[in-house]
Amino acid sequence: MMVVKRDSSKWINENWFVTGEFGWQNGYGAFSYSQSQIDSVVKYIKNQEKHHEKRSFLEEYKKILDEWGIEYKEQYILE
Repeated sequence: MMVVKRDSSKWINENWFVTGEFGWQNGYGAFSYSQSQIDSVVKYIKNQEKHHEKRSFLEEYKKILDEWGIEYKEQYILE
């Protein structure tokens, strides 16, 4: 993950896709889904902007962690 984040940050900055310097947050979350869930995941991604009008990304992220019983420390959660 470190290499992906490093290389993608470099590519974004070299191609001036953002004003200022782009950088990822320190941590990351990774989730896997079975092949049978691909359509649901694609639908979620396509409707993410509308979905997050009702619930913030942070609320959604914590909900997923809680639903799957994943322990986390509040100070390490994205802001």
